[in-house]
Amino acid sequence: MLKEVSATRYISPLREGGSLPGLVEADDLGMYVMKFSGAGQGRKTLIAEVVCGELARRLGLRVPGLVTIGLDPVIGLGEPDQEVQELLKSSGGLNFGMDFLSRAIGFDALAHRVSPEEAGKIVWFDALVNNVDRSWRNPNMLVRQGDLWLIDHGATMIWHHNWPGAQASAARPYDASDHALAPFGPDVDSAAAELAPLVTEELLAEVTAEIPEPWLADEPGFDSADELRRAYVRPLLARAATIHERIELSEISEIHQTREIQGTREIREEGAE
Repeated sequence: MLKEVSATRYISPLREGGSLPGLVEADDLGMYVMKFSGAGQGRKTLIAEVVCGELARRLGLRVPGLVTIGLDPVIGLGEPDQEVQELLKSSGGLNFGMDFLSRAIGFDALAHRVSPEEAGKIVWFDALVNNVDRSWRNPNMLVRQGDLWLIDHGATMIWHHNWPGAQASAARPYDASDHALAPFGPDVDSAAAELAPLVTEELLAEVTAEIPEPWLADEPGFDSADELRRAYVRPLLARAATIHERIELSEISEIHQTREIQGTREIREEGAE
């Protein structure tokens, strides 16, 4: 199971995302980016973070260490920001945390180079989990000491918001034309050949076992947490075998995307002068 820590100090909000994650210190003296159970997106965002983060790690991709964070709402009593205070008050109990990567910077396609092999693995993985939040506008990747790290997987596995249509939703193609790594010529076929055989029922069962039981409770249509865990396994297992054949990524879109990124960079630079 994921390591469990307890929050001892709320440091500051991180306002880049809509869920208003926060930087906290825990009783193991670690610093974590915390996502709250009381945020508007609800517990399914936290489940997606666990499943995708742990699956990515087992496939050899870099993801900061994941933990669960126990939160006593009393920690928010001295918080001056009313929005943050309400979020802390509504998130008592178990929350999601990710190691804070000090000295990491946001990925910039014009400042960092990525090999076709690494780009292919990340695009394939994002197609597997249907990640709709890895565009060049919001890459959700960090760079530290030249290494690329994947973060923020809350907007994945959209099918778990409508279980009756999960299998049909999981069969849909993946549009990677706007992906942050599209300009790097992702070698998706090689990635699929290497990674797809690793996505077995046993591996997925291992990954879903990491989901804390309280986040699985009272899901309509399911009699137990284990039954719901198996429901997460089925779409991913089916998708892994053939999703590389349905990734929409063209050279034309890569060229246009690179030009658009360059144009946005130039506008920013002009505005800073």
